[in-house]
Amino acid sequence: MKISGRASRIEPFYVMEVAKAASQLARETAHSDRPMVFLNIGEPDFTAPPLVQEAAARAIRDGTTQYTPAVGLDALRERISGWYSQRFGVQVPASRIIVTAGASAALQLACLALIESGDEILMPDPSYPCNRHFVSAVDGKAVLLPTTADERYQLSCDKVQAHWTNRTRGVLLASPSNPTGTSIHPHELRRIHEFTSSKGGVTLLDEIYLGLSYEQTYGHTGLAIDDQVISINSFSKYFNMTGWRLGWLVVPQVLVPVVERLAQNLFICASTVAQHAALACFEAESLAEYERRRAQFKARRDFFVPQLQAMGLDVPVMPDGAFYAWANCSQACRRLGIKDSWDFAFAVMREAHVAITPGRDFGSAQSHEFVRFSTASSMAHLQEAATRLQAMLGTPSEAA
Repeated sequence: MKISGRASRIEPFYVMEVAKAASQLARETAHSDRPMVFLNIGEPDFTAPPLVQEAAARAIRDGTTQYTPAVGLDALRERISGWYSQRFGVQVPASRIIVTAGASAALQLACLALIESGDEILMPDPSYPCNRHFVSAVDGKAVLLPTTADERYQLSCDKVQAHWTNRTRGVLLASPSNPTGTSIHPHELRRIHEFTSSKGGVTLLDEIYLGLSYEQTYGHTGLAIDDQVISINSFSKYFNMTGWRLGWLVVPQVLVPVVERLAQNLFICASTVAQHAALACFEAESLAEYERRRAQFKARRDFFVPQLQAMGLDVPVMPDGAFYAWANCSQACRRLGIKDSWDFAFAVMREAHVAITPGRDFGSAQSHEFVRFSTASSMAHLQEAATRLQAMLGTPSEAA
């Protein structure tokens, strides 16, 4: 059977390939005294809080399960708008908010609406792999620009200017970012957007970890800059609803009917049950619970990153958001006689029974030197993982 060139260009999602290998090994060692500790997937160990679960059950019980408008329930769009006002002090009209089947659908709709065949989108290296594949899936080209720790692994305006060509359509950024957990400074984001706009380009901003920011300098939505910024968000991370597949997209008013038309044809609507459940995310009780959980995510970061540093797994930039640690394993590879981060991840999986993610998915500039740890797991799991890694790796001084 002939496969389309478009499909052939999409690389495997290695995060999930490694996850399958980890799950298989976990099954094989299920009865051992060291069950697998999973630090490889970016999924909170928390689930939807009680009011959200109750709202979902109520929707099913009452039969409130039929199609919604393609842009989402009006009530949910209003509550998201209110959250922007309450949390960030930014006025985002509900009419510009489109509820989607997860952030993935939001990115797909944005790319379909804005990218022509052959258009180039500038992105940082490292970055979340699926984002570049959304660009490729609409016959655009993702241009990954290597970034450094000094740049917080984010694009700078100077770098965007230097690589802008007549084929460039815009930028796709993420703040906080997966895999690094780092954010763009608001002033730099403004500079990038102003330059991009001056060229007639678009600023696409993945903000799915926006609620999980830990430092006052960051944690600001790019929507505060200009109503032409296109923001992608999700109920998966801060709101702990990963499998519910619900997200949203904020677009300029002129784009709303365009995206609505695409959504009508491609998705009909996001899950009705998930939408009714998500209304309860914005109740005071739920928001208070989310803030308690955010504090726990920060505590996990504060514990685990120094543990990695002590083992010689250098985290060049302390993550200011999300729940990841982007760690350089090249020193550990040399000590263990291991080739690169891919082999290191599998060695850790086999020897320490800790599942982590090699850098291969996230770019090419330094991906062979880095692994990503997810700190979305419980503190008990992080402590156990640290103990096992310490036993396997020791410390740089011990190796010397």
